[in-house]
Amino acid sequence: MVMVDLHCHLLPGIDDGSPDMATSLRLAQEAVDNGVTHALLTPHHMNGHYVNHKQDVLKRTAEFQQQLKANNIPLTVFPGQEVRINGQLLNALDQDDILFADESKQYLMLEFPDDDVPHYTDRMIFDLQQRGITPVVVHPERNTKIMAHPELLYQLLEKGCLSQVTASSYVGTFGKKVEDFSKQIIANGQCYIFASDAHALPGRKYEMREAFAKLTREFGKELAQSYQVNARVIINGENVPANEIKEIKKKKKHFWFF
Repeated sequence: MVMVDLHCHLLPGIDDGSPDMATSLRLAQEAVDNGVTHALLTPHHMNGHYVNHKQDVLKRTAEFQQQLKANNIPLTVFPGQEVRINGQLLNALDQDDILFADESKQYLMLEFPDDDVPHYTDRMIFDLQQRGITPVVVHPERNTKIMAHPELLYQLLEKGCLSQVTASSYVGTFGKKVEDFSKQIIANGQCYIFASDAHALPGRKYEMREAFAKLTREFGKELAQSYQVNARVIINGENVPANEIKEIKKKKKHFWFF
């Protein structure tokens, strides 16, 4: 069975993910052990710390695929980027320095800062969509501003964005608050896919199998299957069916007067 991981940091020595080829190969084997057959390699791009140009990622991905074959690891990899939203993004698109999740250049794996949704986000989303691009918002469940203001994610999805929850978030690796918010996102139809966001071992490992098992228990086999189908649809450049999304209700604060 095909399982696609659309967000991982397996390329060695290129960002804060795998530091070397040996670690990359161990991560790749871990991916396979989790049932992953195809992986989009998404090093950070334009996030203030790392710039990974398209041509360099293409070259490194081809080299990594050769290493996977030489080590008999049955994982097919594709070149991608985790692109930080920034004021130069449209220029980078014009200069053909952006990689997409699919060859038809429809789906862009878009990252926000850990603690913010920039003021120009609505305009940027509009400009991207005018170019036929659908942003896939990665790991919104770990963005502290979205956690405090979940309506921000709802509004992005209403505009036509998709969203990706990290498998490790849902199984509790990043703590109870992130785990609970991940579940809220899923329960309200605001998630379309799981991805590993795997970095270096052992702290940021593959937990896809565990996440899908939990999703099946809590929300049913049909939803779990839809996440896997959506990932395949995205990497094939096909149209993802829209979810029926609901707003996440913020918990009311109780004030006690004495």
